[in-house]
Amino acid sequence: MLPRLHENFPLRGFNSFGVEARARWFCRVCSADDLAALAADPRLAGLPRLVLGGGSNLLLTRDFDGLAIKVEVSGLRELGDAGDAWHLEVGAGENWHATVERLVAMGRPGLENLALIPGSCGAAPVQNIGAYGLELAQRFDSLAAWDFASQRVVRMTAEECAFGYRDSLFKHALASRRLILSVRLALPKQWRSLDGYADLARELRERGVSEPDARAIFDAVVAIRRRKLPDPAIIGNAGSFFKNPIVSREEHQALIARYPSLVGFPQPSGAVKLAAGWLIEAVGLKGATRGRAGVYEKQALVLVNRGGATGAEILAMAREVQDKVAEAFGVWLEPEPVII
Repeated sequence: MLPRLHENFPLRGFNSFGVEARARWFCRVCSADDLAALAADPRLAGLPRLVLGGGSNLLLTRDFDGLAIKVEVSGLRELGDAGDAWHLEVGAGENWHATVERLVAMGRPGLENLALIPGSCGAAPVQNIGAYGLELAQRFDSLAAWDFASQRVVRMTAEECAFGYRDSLFKHALASRRLILSVRLALPKQWRSLDGYADLARELRERGVSEPDARAIFDAVVAIRRRKLPDPAIIGNAGSFFKNPIVSREEHQALIARYPSLVGFPQPSGAVKLAAGWLIEAVGLKGATRGRAGVYEKQALVLVNRGGATGAEILAMAREVQDKVAEAFGVWLEPEPVII
């Protein structure tokens, strides 16, 4: 049976910026069978596709003249243990934060550092989400995706997803060509806390926790994120809008000579990851407002819709940030969200 199609569908409720935009066609899918059925509809032939999860990694600057697909594949099941890991499979439509909390409660820790990241489980590999010293790729086994060209389900390994820093093949060559249906996780049997990240270590100390379990890490991460980041239900935003730029050791040394307080994190490769928030604050844009768009006053990495902003206004704010940081530091900030 063909999933119900909606024409000229409003997308404001499907992007966390809360901007007004419409899709020529819209449908919800719960399975591979739903996707197979869509291929039979001649109205959709040749149209571009926009895959929607939680809408928290998306900036819509215009109406979408194609098919927007809301992924609502549900379910969480244990697949058993293999070697040193517990293997579980979660539907792409499940809420990410709720899944992390559920796994901690089940005694399957390993994702607690990624608590309160908005969005769906299917969107997590697209962005290779990460926070507080952990990336999804470190807990990833494989995923199942619908391939629109071959009209079948394919399974992909981490290598085939080509994970990078807040990046994967789904943001590039596979964008709109494959739709993630489920994600398999590999959670360590021999769990050890990842609590070395400065903000997290400080929060745990203030809570009097010297030997944290997974729940303590989870609670601390949630508390930090709630203090720093606005609730999209109150202030439209997509979380961190810019990636932390990575520069060579030589570039970092040249910058440090000019800006001794520059915040950076050495990488195993010898490169240095700079704190984009520090760069934005240093050029005086933290808390800035341009019309109805702005930079959040508590975290310069976050762009916000202060009420009624269009996607174009938010994009103009982003470009101002990029231009001023580039002019001051010679560093270009790359956006995290997909921009349509």
